[in-house]
Amino acid sequence: MPNTTGPLVAALLYDGLCTFEFGIVSEIFGLPRPEMGPDWYRFASCAIEDGPLRAHGGVRILADHGAELLDQADLIVIPGWKGAEAPVPPTLVARLRRAHARGARLASICSGAFVLAATGLLDGAAVTTHWRHAQALQRRFPALRVDSTSLYRETDRIFTSAGSAAGIDLLIEIVRQDYGPAAANSVARRIVMPAHRTGGQAQFLERPVSLRAEADIAPVLDRVRQALHQSWPIARLADEAAMSRRSFERRVVAATGMPAGEWLATERVEAAKTLLQETSRPMEDIAEAVGFGSVFALRHHFRSRVKLSPSEYRRNFARRKPSPA
Repeated sequence: MPNTTGPLVAALLYDGLCTFEFGIVSEIFGLPRPEMGPDWYRFASCAIEDGPLRAHGGVRILADHGAELLDQADLIVIPGWKGAEAPVPPTLVARLRRAHARGARLASICSGAFVLAATGLLDGAAVTTHWRHAQALQRRFPALRVDSTSLYRETDRIFTSAGSAAGIDLLIEIVRQDYGPAAANSVARRIVMPAHRTGGQAQFLERPVSLRAEADIAPVLDRVRQALHQSWPIARLADEAAMSRRSFERRVVAATGMPAGEWLATERVEAAKTLLQETSRPMEDIAEAVGFGSVFALRHHFRSRVKLSPSEYRRNFARRKPSPA
């Protein structure tokens, strides 16, 4: 493990390991990041069965640690699972339940949701998984409320995420919760990913994203992000892009998967989240700074996207010593 003192993240290893899902856990939590300081994560891989273990792609793995290390982990990540009908060992279920009872967080990527579901800790809760597994998950665990559309969900320190790449979004969100937006953005830049996609965002778009459309309007979108406090009616945005309003709106949908007004509101909410986490500025100042203009509008848009009020979000996710600036 790296010479750091932060939370211990343990990734499960099993025969038939989903290589990509494990790789992103290792990349985000296991890669040395000296720029993050000595309290960055510690990372370990824990085999839940005797090896060598097979992984997708013709790879064999010998683990450094066994399942007993799970008893010390602060965050346990299940990077996929053997299959929708594959049984979950009772000994693993017991370890996960004990870990959660002592305060550890549990997270799954893609089909790893079947493992968390087997613990019974998510009965009655909303969970997500890859959309192709959603029906099987609901059928096998009818006490769950399976959400087949969201990128990731969180309930009582238990996280579930959709297919493969959505796991990256979830893990970056965990970094965001633990170390703040600046650290999450740094990790996202390192792996060349968007800084943040909210868990409620759809798993896939109805049509492919147009790279040319994004390239055409990217400078305008960047200018908006740098000046969210200003008024940005659609007509102004279209003028900035030197397009007709109709063409501009089509290109925004093609590039972002949502209408221009929805994209703008989402960007403002994301900026508000950063200010709520990083500063102690009053709600009126934050509403003005991100362009909502009033606390009422901030609360309305924030709750509709985050499912929490701004005050609740600040209580849950603010850094320990927010700055007034």
